[in-house]
Amino acid sequence: MKKEIYFRKIKRIKGILSILLTIMTFVSFSACGHSSKQEGTLGVNTTEESVESRYDTGFVAASYDSFDSADTAIFMRRDAQEQTVTLWNTAVGRTYTLSYDGTTRFADKYGESISLAQINPGDVVDVKFLKAQKHLTTMAFSSEVWSLEKVTFFELDSVLGQATVGQETKKYKLTANTHFFSEGKAIDIMELNPADTLSFQGIDTEILSVRVEKGHGYLRLTGQEKFVGGWMEIGQSDIIRIEEEMLLPLAEGSYRILVSKDGNSGEKTAVIRRNEETVLDISDLEVAEPEVGTILFSLTPESAKLYVDGEKADASLPVSLVYGIHQIMVKADGYQTLTQYVRVGQPSAGLDIALDPVNTDTSEESTEAQKDVTTDYYKVYVDAPSGAEVYLDGSYVGISPCSFRKVEGAHVVTLRKTGYQTKSYTLQINGEEKDISYSFAELESNTSSGANPPDGNADLNSVVSEVLGSLFE
Repeated sequence: MKKEIYFRKIKRIKGILSILLTIMTFVSFSACGHSSKQEGTLGVNTTEESVESRYDTGFVAASYDSFDSADTAIFMRRDAQEQTVTLWNTAVGRTYTLSYDGTTRFADKYGESISLAQINPGDVVDVKFLKAQKHLTTMAFSSEVWSLEKVTFFELDSVLGQATVGQETKKYKLTANTHFFSEGKAIDIMELNPADTLSFQGIDTEILSVRVEKGHGYLRLTGQEKFVGGWMEIGQSDIIRIEEEMLLPLAEGSYRILVSKDGNSGEKTAVIRRNEETVLDISDLEVAEPEVGTILFSLTPESAKLYVDGEKADASLPVSLVYGIHQIMVKADGYQTLTQYVRVGQPSAGLDIALDPVNTDTSEESTEAQKDVTTDYYKVYVDAPSGAEVYLDGSYVGISPCSFRKVEGAHVVTLRKTGYQTKSYTLQINGEEKDISYSFAELESNTSSGANPPDGNADLNSVVSEVLGSLFE
């Protein structure tokens, strides 16, 4: 009996354990099912399609070796605040702007890393970028580009679209891709001056960039009345006749100015700053009794005629000249005319002058070119800005609107107005038999330019200039 009761208890316990095991198994399967369901839910949201729709914002983690477009371009300007650069595409002839950031790499033409600050407007660069994002990944100086630095002699002809650079006989091309820069800003070709020092960059025979490395300012004399008609020596190279009204473009720098007339002379120093007008007062130079020197000329051929300061002189006799600078001109039929300047500074001296013969085939042409046509000539008109003093190659012309005689070649027109920044333009005047007109931009106020303030006689000078201008018309 006891044994039967024992086996019943055992059977009951097994039943309970079986029920518990079933419950635990169910719970386990339920838990697993719940886990699988959760994983399945996460899996649905992380399919390739869903990930793409959830995370594709258009952002691409760029690096300097990732790009889909590349150009050779001219660096125009940089906006540090917006972190953008503007470039000129030389292939299609237009500007475009790209952003840059810490992933952008800047390099020299050899691939060595540099900073963006070392790349200046006018530099020709190779760029790589992501076109859709307009993002710059790499900018480097182009390895295909040649450069010429510190050029002081140049001829730029915008009409013919060609240029001579330095002492080279090779002709370079000026095209719609050629850009000009001064102090980091784009300028017009006419704003370049023969007194400037330039640098050039290009590919093959095409000039892409011209940059002003050393600019020009202006020299104006006051108190020069007793020296009018005399000579002014500027530095070691330029000798200019002194006129009542002059405004001379000069390369920026310091100059020794020597003025002389009829034995009276004096020396001053002038400092020329870029785009500024320097006023040099020579009224305090002393007027002394002139000293006279004698020059004995020997001319070849003997039939040559001698002119001193524009006046004919007898070369067979000693010529007496006051100490100072004098213009000597010698001419003869069939020979090249010689014009030079001599400084008389001792009691006596001899001067031998031999003329070179001219090519007989071109003598007629040369004679024709030397004719002094004083009537029925064509004119160059300066129509604007109105009310500005106009100077042609440093000599006063009149108050705009005004005109001057048309002479083929390169000429510098300078515009000056009290209270405004002086400006000069280099004109390539053609040989067509017709008048031409120029209208220049209005002059900028010099209140914020740092230019020297006008002297007290400026308004009076302007009135006198206007009167003189009306007399020349």
